[in-house]
Amino acid sequence: MKATRLGRAAAILSVASLALVACGNGDDSANGGDAAAAEENGGGNGGSAEGNGDSSVSGELIGGGASSQEAAMTAWTQSVSDVHPDLSVSYDPVGSGSGREGFINGQYSFAGSDAAMDADEQSQAEAVCGPDGVFHTPSYISPVAVAYNLPDAEENINMDAETIAAVFAGEITNWSDDAIAEHNEGVELPDQEITVVHRADDSGTTENFTDYLTEAAGEAAWEFGTFETWPDEITSESAQQTSGVVSLTSETEGAITYADASQVGELGTVAVQVGEEYVPYSAEAAAAAVENSEPNEEAEGAVSLARDTTESGSYPIVLVSYHIFCNTYQDQQTADQVQAFGEYLLSEEGQQVAADSAGNAPVSDGIRESAMERLDAISVQQ
Repeated sequence: MKATRLGRAAAILSVASLALVACGNGDDSANGGDAAAAEENGGGNGGSAEGNGDSSVSGELIGGGASSQEAAMTAWTQSVSDVHPDLSVSYDPVGSGSGREGFINGQYSFAGSDAAMDADEQSQAEAVCGPDGVFHTPSYISPVAVAYNLPDAEENINMDAETIAAVFAGEITNWSDDAIAEHNEGVELPDQEITVVHRADDSGTTENFTDYLTEAAGEAAWEFGTFETWPDEITSESAQQTSGVVSLTSETEGAITYADASQVGELGTVAVQVGEEYVPYSAEAAAAAVENSEPNEEAEGAVSLARDTTESGSYPIVLVSYHIFCNTYQDQQTADQVQAFGEYLLSEEGQQVAADSAGNAPVSDGIRESAMERLDAISVQQ
């Protein structure tokens, strides 16, 4: 089978001790509105991502969350020191749900998540963020690949949303099933049992994938709805985090899974029917799907993806992985660290660094502008 990959960072994230209380309670908090104090701590905007290095932002910033963006985050945490030499950033790829939980509990100063916070989570976050709550910055756009282990099969097997739903619901159990064959005329499909592999942990990737099935396949084909935790009534194999499902699928001939496309390695991938064409995943096709989406009115800074698009060249199984920040932090140093890192990873330079490592689609100018405005408005709790 021909290799299909977006690229993966060679380095592994080095996760620092999480004993540090993320949002802090430094003595600077009383001076949050003092312009002189803000300037002393980096001007309150983290410095320019295009500069020659801003040493006024310093210390250790700790975040955690989505494993989908692990390759990109490895690149970001390593390269931010080129701009802010005294800033150290650690990221724990524990999964979206655990990342949001850690952020709410004050374990992390920011969370990575493949899904926006719901209303209840946003309310809980006020305990550490204050009454102004949180905002989301779409920082990592990537296709979710439907990936399979069939060594002698085509690089891309075609499926529509209904067929994908039937496979993951356990209704189609063999690769030679007529429902798959009708989308792959002239392709010899193996008489091979299908093993479905899903995420065992709370996963934003799972939520994005099942949201696609819900919207694109419809209730008749996918009755389970959108969820972050795979339900027990769907019998299948499972593994922890993105690396786990990819590893298990790679070890199991006939297996199929869903995972951030940057990490699927040499597994084959499904080309998804959109309108009258079958679209393989790509960064460009994922970006096209996001461009056709609307703002999420229930979560500041998030977007509502158009899963059932028929737009030519769009790949609808896409995740937008967010970074979730407080609008106000408890001390100036943390506010400056967050601004500096957030602005760097959203800058053209930061997005290119991630794309080179993970193959994700850079955010649009419109998304960048809105996110930068929110980052610039971060302040210190009074």
